[in-house]
Amino acid sequence: MALVKAGVLVLDCAEPEKLAVFYKELLEGEESDATANRVEIKSADGFRIALRRDVNATPPSWPRPENSLQAHLEFVVDDLDAVERRVISLGGRPLEAKEASGPLEERGYADPAGHSFTLRRTAPTAPKQG
Repeated sequence: MALVKAGVLVLDCAEPEKLAVFYKELLEGEESDATANRVEIKSADGFRIALRRDVNATPPSWPRPENSLQAHLEFVVDDLDAVERRVISLGGRPLEAKEASGPLEERGYADPAGHSFTLRRTAPTAPKQG
């Protein structure tokens, strides 16, 4: 029997209800639990993310060093352009304006509260550089 029953990634933010809308739409998921200070989303494939209220939340500043990367999400997708359009329509924004080329074919974005995430065509196999 496993010691850990389930895992969930928790992102702190000022307005979890608003950020939950972004992730529900992006992941095509459902709200699986909600309280006054936390909303949990579960995607169709079982991925779980929770948004927790932090009254002192400040957006990460990645890639700048001050208040840098605190958490990072990666989503493997088939069509970077289509998912990018969806991210932007939901209030996300690109972090880097570069062509998705090379072995990883990835693009960086921020959700509406400033948390960074990456869309990529393949899962990474090398360690993070820098």
